[in-house]
Amino acid sequence: MSMELPSIDFGESMELSSAMSMESLSCAGDVEAEMRRLRLELKQTMEMYNSACKEAVDAKQKAAQMHQMKVEESKKYQELRNSEEEALALVEMEKAKCRAALEAAEAAQKIAELEAQKRLRAEWKAKREAEDRKKATDALNKNDIRYRRYSIDDIEAATHKFDKALKIGEGGYGPVYKAVLDHTNVAIKILRPDASQGRKQFQQEIEVLSCMRHPNMVLLLGACPEYGCLVYEYMDYGSLEDRLCRRGKTLPIPWSIRFRIAADIATGLLFLHQAKPEPLVHRDLKPANILLDHNFVSKTGMLTTKSDVYSLGIMLLQIITARSPMGLTHHVENAIERGAFQEILDPTVTDWPVEEALEFAKLALRCAELRKKDRPDLGKEILPELNRLRNLGHEYETSQVSCASTNCSSSAPYSFNNDDI
Repeated sequence: MSMELPSIDFGESMELSSAMSMESLSCAGDVEAEMRRLRLELKQTMEMYNSACKEAVDAKQKAAQMHQMKVEESKKYQELRNSEEEALALVEMEKAKCRAALEAAEAAQKIAELEAQKRLRAEWKAKREAEDRKKATDALNKNDIRYRRYSIDDIEAATHKFDKALKIGEGGYGPVYKAVLDHTNVAIKILRPDASQGRKQFQQEIEVLSCMRHPNMVLLLGACPEYGCLVYEYMDYGSLEDRLCRRGKTLPIPWSIRFRIAADIATGLLFLHQAKPEPLVHRDLKPANILLDHNFVSKTGMLTTKSDVYSLGIMLLQIITARSPMGLTHHVENAIERGAFQEILDPTVTDWPVEEALEFAKLALRCAELRKKDRPDLGKEILPELNRLRNLGHEYETSQVSCASTNCSSSAPYSFNNDDI
């Protein structure tokens, strides 16, 4: 099989080749131009990239700088805040110191005022005592007719120069002697040089007892002011304490007389409370300072301005129990609560009216309340009840006398000879 090849026109072929060559040259120029454009763009892109990188580095550096500045600012702020807090704390401390200084100044001022008041009171007290002393001395120097002035020679002669055999007592004021002055039995109280408040008490007793007269107050007969001697009426039956304790083996005091003694003591105290211009009360109210005459009339002295209703309550309990005052209110209350009140009564008295004695004890316990406002009034409550019990005792004594006069078996009212004491 034969293959036929087409015939080629070389003229056309050359033209075509030339055209193609021209076209090829034109494309190469375009490529070159494109390459130049691309290279230019690449260069611009690289420049932009480099610029961007540089800007990024600059921005990072600025960010780092700003962060550092922020850290430093935060640190400075914290330091300022700490400084402010320290300043505020310092201010508070200064304020506290200032308040403390003001309080200390006020306290010092109050102390100074109190000291000034104490000093004024002390000066006033010293002035008043001096005036009282001068008044008492002047009254004695003028031979006050209310009582007699004795010399120390009179006192020494009456007591046989303070013979111990004539000594009948000893108190905080000093010793007491039995003596005879102006043909009368007297008790002479001698002020001890070291007696606390002795001189003041001496002046007060002269001033008060010389002006007052009452059946239940010891009668002041005279004084020796130079040596602090007071002359009183002599009380035959001694002190209530001696009789309750039966010193000298004396007979026990009947309940009727005990009720009378209690009413007498309250009567004397009420008289002192109503004294003018200033109410007076007993300084040391106790059985040892209550004196009894031969009719068992009780009398007292030793005056001051302290409360004595409490002491009266304790002494009333001693009158019916003949016991020590220590813990006495507790013992009596306990006996009443146990229903054994009769056991605490003085056993030397065998015919106690138990119901009346119980009322007596309850009144005494009210007087001995710790709070003053809980204690009964002396004139409105205490004395009326004691007078009622005294009248009960008086009726009993009257019936005893009546029985004795009709040869009843009951014993006669209580009495004993002075020699028994």
